[in-house]
Amino acid sequence: MYHDNDRAKLFSRRAMMLAGGKATLVVGLAARMYYLQVMEADKYAMQAEDNRITTRLLAPPRGLILDRNGVAMAINQQNYRVMVVAEQTPSLDYTLDALAKIIPIGESERARIHKEARRRRRFVPVSVRENLTWEEVARVEVNAPDLPGIIIDVGQSRYYPMESLGAHILGYVAAVSENDLTDDPLEELPGFRIGKGGVEKVYDMALRGRAGTSSLEVNSVGRIHRELERKEGEPGIDLNLTLDIRLQQYAAQRLGDESAAVVVMDILTGDVIVMASTPSFDPNSFNRGLSNDEWKDLTTNPRSPLTNKVIAGQFAPGSTFKLLTALAALESRDITPDMRVLCTGHMQLGSIKFHCWKKEGHGSQDLISGLKNSCDVYFYEVARRVGFEKIAEMARRFGLGTQTGIDLPSERPGLIPDRAWKRKALKQPWHPGETLINAIGQGYVTATPIQLAVMTARIANGGYAVVPHVARDQIIEKSVHPRPQPEWPSLEVSRQSLALVRKGMFAVSNEPGGTAYKARITQEGMWLSGKTGSAQVRRITMRERESGVKKNEQLPWKERDHALFVAYAPEENPRYSIAVVVEHGGGGSAVAAPIARDIMLEVQKRDLARVSTEANGTPEPPPDFRRF
Repeated sequence: MYHDNDRAKLFSRRAMMLAGGKATLVVGLAARMYYLQVMEADKYAMQAEDNRITTRLLAPPRGLILDRNGVAMAINQQNYRVMVVAEQTPSLDYTLDALAKIIPIGESERARIHKEARRRRRFVPVSVRENLTWEEVARVEVNAPDLPGIIIDVGQSRYYPMESLGAHILGYVAAVSENDLTDDPLEELPGFRIGKGGVEKVYDMALRGRAGTSSLEVNSVGRIHRELERKEGEPGIDLNLTLDIRLQQYAAQRLGDESAAVVVMDILTGDVIVMASTPSFDPNSFNRGLSNDEWKDLTTNPRSPLTNKVIAGQFAPGSTFKLLTALAALESRDITPDMRVLCTGHMQLGSIKFHCWKKEGHGSQDLISGLKNSCDVYFYEVARRVGFEKIAEMARRFGLGTQTGIDLPSERPGLIPDRAWKRKALKQPWHPGETLINAIGQGYVTATPIQLAVMTARIANGGYAVVPHVARDQIIEKSVHPRPQPEWPSLEVSRQSLALVRKGMFAVSNEPGGTAYKARITQEGMWLSGKTGSAQVRRITMRERESGVKKNEQLPWKERDHALFVAYAPEENPRYSIAVVVEHGGGGSAVAAPIARDIMLEVQKRDLARVSTEANGTPEPPPDFRRF
């Protein structure tokens, strides 16, 4: 009896414990359900909505690039591209084989497509080819039933209607590499391109614009059902340049097939009107993708088509540097304008003869005639009296030996040597003969064409430190502001010294016997004043001097002199400066000066035409460029 009662009590206690445990569990579950479904309802509803709706960025249209007159130099055009959805194909290789019969697909492209398809979900489209022609699009569409998984997509791509004209200033766009990544989410978009050179690179963030968004309804694995909302992005700003594309075209045609550079700038504002470097390249080829052969042709060409020679070509300035030697001597008062030097064809310094370019000599020379005739012996003597340290200081004041600050990437600084530089760089002392050689723009001295144009502009504008630029407006972050009226600092060079040097430049171009007299402008009111230069790239031995120095046309192209010319115009009221460098072109007076004359004449004529058009209120006729 007791045994049965004990068993009943034990059973009752266990039943109560189990019932209590169940009740506790039910209460806990109810409380948790209440907490999740009532207290945290808004939170989890939002998360569920986020799982159902995904937001994707939309690339905005890239800003246009225009010349000073509103002519488009970089635009956007429709980009037809063919995509493949792996999920919709019997096999990826089957579809690619069928597509290859319609449009070419290389082995490298196949490898890329397979790699991207493995990385992405099977329902996500993978790009096969971009920049399809309308004929290629039509062929794909006609054969669509035999191309399972193939779709045609329409986007935007950068297009340069002028092709190679102005390519070095514009630069190009290309896909984002790992080294280019910043915090901008746009860079993660497939096919998004950024500026890789020229103003496309300098003003890339402003040209990009601001991204738009697309709200999409998706399932649990991310498949898109429909688009719920779409907000277009804000286009990038339109960038207006200081270039005149008509003058740019004329300058490029005038340079022709030469390996050369020319730059024209406004000496008062710093506006760069012309900047041509030849040979050039077509930036559209970078957007569509270069083949290995095309890239090899560009990089192995001895005339360096990818280099903007105006800002990155470093050349010995030759006799154009004599303008600065003269200024340094006048400012230091180590010479007077009427000091005369007898040129017999050479100057003896110790045991070494330093030759003039004119073998028989120029006779007695003063400052003006020394510049007019570009007499080396005269400037040897000037340099001997002044010393190169003062000449180097004056050269730096006028923009040589350092970057000008132009708003373009990859500008080179050139070189203005001195004793400290040589001791540090070459571990050697400075020799007296180096003062003479460097004072006439040879030796270690190098300069870029843009530096020579800035030097000339500062001489012509009365000694003010004008700085060049190619963007008409100031771009601050992603907004445009009018460029303020410049107030350039003074270089603290006397007007008398500048006037004497300008007088010498006038004689070079406008007085009989001047080295550029044959390349003068004869139109009244358009006269230019300039300075020729021929820079040797090889050493002339004494044996060759005795037997007769070979002419440039007798030498291989790489051993010929560089031809240089700098000038400003018009003489009476200077407004523009120009620098021309023809690489291995020969004599500055015979080659570079005529090019500069023709371009400066065209610049001034166009200036007069613009003033006349504005006065009459007659609109300018539309440009007539090939393919635009």
